[in-house]
Amino acid sequence: MREKSLRVIGGTLKGRKIKSLEGEEVRPTSDRVKEALFNILMNRIEGSVFLDLFAGTGNVGIEALSRGAEFCYFVDKSTNSVKCIRENVEGLELQPFCKIFHKDAFTALEIFHKKSVKFDIIFLDPPYYQNLAEKALRRIGSLEVLKEGGIVIAEVHKRDELKERYGKLKKVRENKYGETILMFYEEVV
Repeated sequence: MREKSLRVIGGTLKGRKIKSLEGEEVRPTSDRVKEALFNILMNRIEGSVFLDLFAGTGNVGIEALSRGAEFCYFVDKSTNSVKCIRENVEGLELQPFCKIFHKDAFTALEIFHKKSVKFDIIFLDPPYYQNLAEKALRRIGSLEVLKEGGIVIAEVHKRDELKERYGKLKKVRENKYGETILMFYEEVV
């Protein structure tokens, strides 16, 4: 698999390059979508605990750390992705601020629930056309993994249809960027 470079677009690591993997296995979040996402999350990032689920290269979680997230958990089941995340984290000297899980997203969510690990922000960008975003939202909505006032963001293809509610989660915002949609969910009591 050939490698290509991505870059951190904001924060303390702005301009630093991070590795990516070309091919069908990984589809990194574009700079345009990443910039829009972090503009929307601007007031929530500082000091947050961030979960990059289906992390791929770690692109979004690294961006969160660069912009002031206190800690980031990266989860991906692909050996190539986990290797890429590790190299990126080590290259940027972010090891003290993150933990990498080489696990299926749903197994990781169960582990977080059982260990009472909770997040301020959960970002999920699963492979398209496999119904994984809906499955993940359903699990997150049924588990205790989101802190009070936390938010879940799903990056999906414009043809993916997600519901307004998943358990305790309710859609509060939707933004379209070409073929990509960002769906924002918060817990309702």
